[in-house]
Amino acid sequence: MASADRQEFEAIYADNIAFVWRCLRGLGVGPDQLDDAAQEVFLIVHRRISDFRGLSSLRSWIYGILRNVAANHRRSQRRQVPHDVLSPNLVCTDASPLERLQAGEAVAFIREFLDGVSEGKRDVFVLAAIEQMSMPEVAQVLDVPLNTAYTRLRDVRQELQRALLRRRGKP
Repeated sequence: MASADRQEFEAIYADNIAFVWRCLRGLGVGPDQLDDAAQEVFLIVHRRISDFRGLSSLRSWIYGILRNVAANHRRSQRRQVPHDVLSPNLVCTDASPLERLQAGEAVAFIREFLDGVSEGKRDVFVLAAIEQMSMPEVAQVLDVPLNTAYTRLRDVRQELQRALLRRRGKP
């Protein structure tokens, strides 16, 4: 690899590793698989960077790759053992034991909820609600019309509301 190519890739990695990590986590990759999945994403980026034509943003292109990697990891996890218990370092240690338990249950609930949501809605929810991207950015990343992105976000929020009501025992 030429020095310029290496520097370009290192810059891409530095600019996007946190984004890739958060998105993989939001798309259901387990904590024990995040390192492997992120590495896989950047191996693909490195191998295919010459295919990037600039028709979308680099982040959009990377998101397409990481979405496929996340789907593969989720399929692999389903074939194995059920979801692992959350790592203790993901929960705030300043909270009381009850608060930690409730936070862990909330994370497990959201993870389970997102596992049951269609891929298109999950992508919009992760990018808009978790990554805090604007809806025009979400629409561009997912290559869907802006109104479609808004509709999917509204639908997934309604599904989440219904799931929360069911959890509380209300019809």
